[in-house]
Amino acid sequence: MGARLGVNRGTYNRGMIAHLRGRLLSKAPNQAIVECGGVGYDVSISVTTFTELPAEGAEVALHIYTNVREDQIALFGFSDMQEKRLFERLIGVSGIGPKLAITVLSGISAERLVGAIRGNDLAMLTKIPGIGKKTAERVVLELKDKLDDLVGISIVGGEVQVVHFGAAGDDALSALVNLGYARPAAQKAIEAVVEKHPELKGDFEGLFRAAMGSMR
Repeated sequence: MGARLGVNRGTYNRGMIAHLRGRLLSKAPNQAIVECGGVGYDVSISVTTFTELPAEGAEVALHIYTNVREDQIALFGFSDMQEKRLFERLIGVSGIGPKLAITVLSGISAERLVGAIRGNDLAMLTKIPGIGKKTAERVVLELKDKLDDLVGISIVGGEVQVVHFGAAGDDALSALVNLGYARPAAQKAIEAVVEKHPELKGDFEGLFRAAMGSMR
């Protein structure tokens, strides 16, 4: 799958397509065709994203990771930015390419995957198609301490806790973490702001400024 084009690696880069919004022409558990400006884009997706897609013919928006090879440009789409971020972490692990990463995300929820990695649960990881013991060990070794900035997921007492703030809240939380604030503290600040000022729930800038101000 993916658009097969002759490419010059000096001309294109992986960030050339980051988002698609258009009409969903067709969908399958591993593929979506999205029409944008008269062009149909072939996008590889996970089962998780497939379940979030609207009916064929409706408007759809996907976060996109563009993978460039010598003979191919392949698009990988995600309904949720968090899933895309986890995908990007996975393909950074030695031995895991984009296709395997999509398979992994189709075989287990993002929350359970993060919990298995943080908890060194090799038994759960090796149940995922395409993941053997050595690959599972590499995933844990390379990602165990690199998942704290994934918004909406907390590990408390070894248990996975999922927190949803909406798009604006998740972006504000991610921005705070990227600035160096501890994720649990940033999460509590966002929660406090939303509780005190519910009108800011959909306001990224308002949430971000209020939360950062409360943490100083």
